[in-house]
Amino acid sequence: MREDESLPEHIRSLVGSLTRQLSTRETEVEALRRVLGDRRYAFLVGRGTDLMEEEAGWHPDMLYLTCVGLVIFIVLYALRQWIKGAQFREKVSARGAVAIVTGANSGIGKQLVRELNLRYVKVYMACRSVSHGQATVRELFSRYGCDMTRMIVRHCDLTDFGSIHENKLDILINNAGVMFYPRFTKTTDGHELTWQTNFLGHFLLTELLLPKLERSEEGGRIVNVSSRAHLWADSVDPELVEAPGRFGVMVTYARSKLANVMHAVALTKRIRTNHSSSKVSANACHPGSVNTELIRNDFFRKYVKKVLAPLIWFILKTDQDGAQTPLFLALSKQISGVSGKYYSDCKEEKVHALAEDEFACEILYNNSLEQCGLDQSAI
Repeated sequence: MREDESLPEHIRSLVGSLTRQLSTRETEVEALRRVLGDRRYAFLVGRGTDLMEEEAGWHPDMLYLTCVGLVIFIVLYALRQWIKGAQFREKVSARGAVAIVTGANSGIGKQLVRELNLRYVKVYMACRSVSHGQATVRELFSRYGCDMTRMIVRHCDLTDFGSIHENKLDILINNAGVMFYPRFTKTTDGHELTWQTNFLGHFLLTELLLPKLERSEEGGRIVNVSSRAHLWADSVDPELVEAPGRFGVMVTYARSKLANVMHAVALTKRIRTNHSSSKVSANACHPGSVNTELIRNDFFRKYVKKVLAPLIWFILKTDQDGAQTPLFLALSKQISGVSGKYYSDCKEEKVHALAEDEFACEILYNNSLEQCGLDQSAI
């Protein structure tokens, strides 16, 4: 029997394991070689590795791959949580409050209805399609246990001013919208479709409901769902907005979202000037990059969205995540009395230079009154 094989098995395994750890330390390795001799050293190192693979059932490469996989998982999980953004966790009951949410049958609007309903708010769901709105009510009842008696569907097509009629109100969330409409199109009222859907229709709705918002004991809250894309806008001049030659898929959307922010600024100034005791507030927000049905480009929905579905899910917020900042502005006690601001992930953010220009905001406000056929002296 060879001398090295006469050593107990566990001793040989231990020595082999230790020598592997010391292999990068030249002085220690040389010392060990002198003690054991070259043959015994080589044998024990090899034998220790064999036992580690056979008895423990793993290979050193497996440990490396496992660690790499774990690191990748942690990084991706952290990134996904960052993408989800801030979550509104404030314990707020709004029992007895009345709200209107536009675009309430899908996406962010549907999640806002759910969140408000579960907080005992009576929600008027302003939808372009009554049947789709009613289907949403049934879904919210069956999936989340929402109270169907506090979800009232109303037809409200923001491309048709004649459809906008509502009653007493505590919360108005101007959420409905269209994104990246592919071509210049005019509504029945003669305005560019994205401009009227995203901004002008909401402007009119807000003006018509201001007297009802004034009656809210807590102070009516107006929430304009805008977008960070407003920073890319070049102008909100009606002549430019309504010009077919100045239409662009992205810039047209950005203009409408800048107008949402400027509307909140101008309305705040007007309310504070004309009604100093008013508690009504108006704020705008960026809900985040959300995977919703705003994009009505058929090619994108039919092909691109299907092919890239896993990637889209990962890099975009869900509609529930997107509802968190509008919900914060509608309910949070932390911002009572705050008005004319722009928020993202439940915190105030910087705005486009035009939104900081009170004179420019006032011009937009007056132009919008004219476009909607409202008497400025009556406001």
